[in-house]
Amino acid sequence: MNYNKHAIDFILNTRWEDLPERVQHQTRRCLLDALGALIAGHNTPVGGLMEAMAAEQFPGDQARILVSGTRVSASGATLANGFAGNALDIDDGYRPTMGHPGACVLPPVLTAAQMSGCSGKAMLSALAVGYEIGTRAGLIRHATYETYHSSGSWGAISGAAAAGKLMGLDAGTLGHALGAAEYHAPIAPMMKCIEVPGMGKDSIGWGCMVAVMSVVMAQKGFTGINPIFDDTPEDGWVASLGKDWEILNLYFKPYSACRWAQPGVDGVLKLMREKGILPEDIETIRVYTFEESAALSTAYPENTEEAQYNIAFPIAAALLDGEVGPGQNLPPRLMDIDIRRMMDKVSIVAQPRFQENFPARAESEVEITTRGGDVHNSGIMGARWGADCPPDDGELAEKFLWLTGPVLGKEKAQGLKNLVFDFDRAEDLERFFSLCIK
Repeated sequence: MNYNKHAIDFILNTRWEDLPERVQHQTRRCLLDALGALIAGHNTPVGGLMEAMAAEQFPGDQARILVSGTRVSASGATLANGFAGNALDIDDGYRPTMGHPGACVLPPVLTAAQMSGCSGKAMLSALAVGYEIGTRAGLIRHATYETYHSSGSWGAISGAAAAGKLMGLDAGTLGHALGAAEYHAPIAPMMKCIEVPGMGKDSIGWGCMVAVMSVVMAQKGFTGINPIFDDTPEDGWVASLGKDWEILNLYFKPYSACRWAQPGVDGVLKLMREKGILPEDIETIRVYTFEESAALSTAYPENTEEAQYNIAFPIAAALLDGEVGPGQNLPPRLMDIDIRRMMDKVSIVAQPRFQENFPARAESEVEITTRGGDVHNSGIMGARWGADCPPDDGELAEKFLWLTGPVLGKEKAQGLKNLVFDFDRAEDLERFFSLCIK
């Protein structure tokens, strides 16, 4: 099989009407979830910084940055929206690639949708295609590099596929766009950003900009390398496009924290709920987990990124607040003394029994010892909202309103939520983008 031809044919020929009903439904859900994370992400320090950078360094009038409505170039809008999409680390993920396909695909799609003046169906079909291409590109990227590279390293390819579809590229031009995106994608060593968190996060923002720039460059005649799909070591990864829908195998995130920390969060909340434990009752908290999870910091965070790539912070915040979101990961709560005192009670232990199942499963076990000497164990916990037990529509809608209401206002957030669940009926996207602006 010519894998590149098969991938390009899939990108260009997949129509909304061709998608199975459950894939259509999941695509709407993915739009809702990724959009909520992106809108809330614009209120973070990195969101504000990159919006200012886009206006200063990438001026223009091709597309809008969400929430503010600032008009800049295509590259500038995608860069700013791309950094916002993963700014809170509360966007969807795909376990086999240890990364975030939605945040990689949505910002290029938003820009291409504005430039092409497409319908809701067209935007949704491009989004679905981007997820399918991204999951495959991620698998191939990880199989052909020894170092664990971040989502932007393969997300640029998925974003180029989705944006190229919306921008009406032909097969030859799209092939060059995909090759250019692969060649210029950020090859970022992910574990270094976990060891010392920085605003580069998962390199998604830069990968999104590379995606759109690659499409625009290819339109103007730029030639790219042979795309990544011919490099696949497994026939089924690419051959399954259009047959197996990996968009159905995502996980969603109820907390603004690294996925690897979330089983611990659920473990302490379970014990508090079932055993009636109060924060003041706790003497120590021990979390047994896998090595990558144990590598997350337990130091007091000084900024939003350090809070997200931390394991003790979200556990302590959840114990005291019952949630882990923007309200915890942004000042002033970020540096609260009560959270820090609770963090002091948390210790992390890596164990081979959890390592054996990673990355297929990210699991932990929590043990709380009370001041009275009682020891309570959570049992083995997996992070909530995995592919095997996804949130229902109501839970995703509640999360969306929780994230976007404080940014857009309740009325706009509710209207946007309703529109997304009926998105394929939209003939144009003017109302959609107006609701995304506060």
